[in-house]
Order: sequence, then structure tokens, then C-alpha cells
Amino acid sequence: MKVLLEIPDHKASSLLDVLNSIPYVKAKKIIEPKDLLIAEIKEAVEELKLIKQGKLEGIPAKQLLDEL
Repeated sequence: MKVLLEIPDHKASSLLDVLNSIPYVKAKKIIEPKDLLIAEIKEAVEELKLIKQGKLEGIPAKQLLDEL
């Protein structure tokens, strides 16, 4: 699950420290929508690498198109 939070700058660092201390939480600082797009593309590339390595199961393109 992904959650986008808006936090005042002066309080963000302490909340990020708390989130990063939780082992199952990945916290990333996103400044602009362009940065969000870049982060999502990087995540997609990492998922593709895992699929190619057989560590993650992908879905066929036809199934993806049928869902649209």
C-alpha cells in the first residue's frame, strides 16, 4: 500500500525518522509531481528486473489490456 502525506517542513524530518525506524516501512521524500513520476518509473524498472530474475510473477500483456 502506498500513502501520500502532506506534512509541514519543520515537522517532516522527525516523522521520517520514526517511519524509517520501522523495518517494514519504506519512506521516500517526494518534492514535486515530476519526482513522483520518476520514483514510480524506477519502481517499475525494479519490478521488471525481479520478474526477469523469476523472483516476481508478472501478468501477460493480453490480460492487462483486457482489464482496461
